Amino acid sequence: MHTATLALGANLGDRLATLQRAVDLLAEQGVRAVRCSRVWETDPVGGPPGQPAYLNAVIRADAGDLRPGDVLAAAHRVEAALGRVRVERWGPRTIDIDVLLYDDVISDDPTLTLPHPRMTERAFVVLPLLDIDPDPVLPDGRRILDVALGDQPARPVAPPLVLPRAASSGGSGGAAP
Repeated sequence: MHTATLALGANLGDRLATLQRAVDLLAEQGVRAVRCSRVWETDPVGGPPGQPAYLNAVIRADAGDLRPGDVLAAAHRVEAALGRVRVERWGPRTIDIDVLLYDDVISDDPTLTLPHPRMTERAFVVLPLLDIDPDPVLPDGRRILDVALGDQPARPVAPPLVLPRAASSGGSGGAAP
């Protein structure tokens, strides 16, 4: 079983329904989401001015025995099924699906560079990714947060602090002794 991490974005039509449909269609293609981020709304990056805001999500998927190129092909089939037309780079689109990571594969293949070469530069990828993995690591061992934060690296050093227990009223309605 292989694991793929994909970013999904949409800024035309019913954006939320399109993202959900993309997840469903990817599963039909053998790329079954096992974790999904919250859906984030972000301003477009690049492209023509005045385009609508994007809804973005990141999924971690079980890719079965699909190879990286197969996952990309599945993403392209889903994009086509949802009306994606490749007219303008960073232009508005019904759906955009990017393969961010595939297992620990590092590849400079011009068809599919892994990890995605700009994933750590984009809040619309990093923030949803943090929803599904609070401390993601790139295949080369670098922490995504260190790369994304540049000269402000930070590391978790302990688990979350213990929260105080809620005060019990004891059922008497009066003040606690």
